[in-house]
Amino acid sequence: MTRTALGGAPRDVRRVCYPAAPGRLDVGRGEQRRPRAVVVGAGIAGLAAATGLAERGFRVEVIERERYLGGRAGGWTETLPDGTEAGMNRGFHAIFAQYYNLRKLLSRIDIGANRLLRVDDYPLIDAEGRRDGFRYLPRTPPWNAVVFALRSPTFRLRDLVRMDVSAAAPLAAVSVPRIYRQLDHLDADTFLRCINFPDAARHLAFDVFSRSFFMPPGQMSAAELATMFHIYFLGSSEGLLFDVARDNFDIGLWDPLAEYLTAAVVPGRVVFHTGTHVTRIEPDGAGFRLHTDAGTCPSVDAVVLAVDVASLRDLVAASPELGTATWRSRVAELATAPAFVVQRLWLDRPVRHDRPGFLATGNLDPVDNISVLDRYERTAAAWARKRGGSVVELHAYAASERLPDAPVRQSVQHRLRARLHEIYPESAAAHVVAERILWRQDCPRFAPGDFARRPGVATPHPRLMLAGDGIRVDLPVALMERAATTGWLAANGLARQWQGAGHALETVPNRGRSAVLRTFAIRERNSS
Repeated sequence: MTRTALGGAPRDVRRVCYPAAPGRLDVGRGEQRRPRAVVVGAGIAGLAAATGLAERGFRVEVIERERYLGGRAGGWTETLPDGTEAGMNRGFHAIFAQYYNLRKLLSRIDIGANRLLRVDDYPLIDAEGRRDGFRYLPRTPPWNAVVFALRSPTFRLRDLVRMDVSAAAPLAAVSVPRIYRQLDHLDADTFLRCINFPDAARHLAFDVFSRSFFMPPGQMSAAELATMFHIYFLGSSEGLLFDVARDNFDIGLWDPLAEYLTAAVVPGRVVFHTGTHVTRIEPDGAGFRLHTDAGTCPSVDAVVLAVDVASLRDLVAASPELGTATWRSRVAELATAPAFVVQRLWLDRPVRHDRPGFLATGNLDPVDNISVLDRYERTAAAWARKRGGSVVELHAYAASERLPDAPVRQSVQHRLRARLHEIYPESAAAHVVAERILWRQDCPRFAPGDFARRPGVATPHPRLMLAGDGIRVDLPVALMERAATTGWLAANGLARQWQGAGHALETVPNRGRSAVLRTFAIRERNSS
């Protein structure tokens, strides 16, 4: 692994820039009163919205239900049985180079600091022992895909010849939102079978992608899969290697960002309220009044709801005066992906030094990912040095349709550890000094047909915006980058209400990279 500065310049010269809308840089300058906005939720989307608003002169209050910032990418501290304090979170998050708008947010914290670590490779293995990786691949499409296919043990020339090129054409000409009109009626598994994609290659090349959305391929939209393949592979020349935080997320990312917002922008302009739950919102003239478990807040001028989809559903249901019937129906239809589990183990013996920091698996149920945290995270590395051990984390991304009862949980957790011993045999002899297990079901669902009904950033109220990775945005973004992008867009939408300037955004190209493949795909689409 190599160190990476947050301010590293993007390398893809064909990335798309969406210029900032013109307007006032400080909407409060010269006014009798600065507009006051509340951001509900301090995940990536909420923090991006708060940053965008504060930098345009709004007074911002951020209300977060948890005691920590970062949402699903948050971090906190726990005390282990041996008395040491350890950082804890919901599992590693890959910060890809093409996450331009997330990196724009992170650039607010010490641009020159080495807060990130670049992963040298991200091996993929399957039940047959086959192994793929992304190291030394060309970055430019389509050569990255060509070299990956030629190098992969799961692709054979006869398999590629058998593929239905006509049916696969949309993969080469992805454009959002058009790709959803083409493929959102299909699930990813059906689509890959329709194009005769080799089964073994599917486990390594596509299943890992779909399960990173916490969705099994049979339940995930084919359009989402195609968009993701475009973002990370066929549409971008940034490459598939990524960065990870060198510290637990609270220490390394969100606490410094909160310090920037509360002290560096303008002292006192941004206030955080953690451990507070918003229970209801009601329109109040042109603005809103919020009710929390701590009481009723004074009226505010604008609101950004940057919460997970279940919380958004509940909050809108409890706020009958919000929105129109159609909009409320769309919010009510939002659904969550299957439940997932993160199992972190503090072992008294190290895993072998040649084990990768990250390992993805295909067809090795229930494990989807193995992370060796002491290879990159400072507190884990310090604990491992002191104890002569290792800190290992296991992920099962779609472990159950619902949060299971205790016997099912124990079964999954036992099978996860058995897979660890199978894949890393030396771990079987280690004693577990400490263990932390997190079961959650709060990630947005991306099933066939969901896209058309998903609510967007704007709402029927001009001064109420939505943000989050479950919110529709007609740009080629996904996961944390979708959260950051919608947060910036929410801030831009509210700034516009006070004639404020927007914030510029960037994405990977919103069309197929290769003109030859794009022309072929259009011809195939027109002839079908």
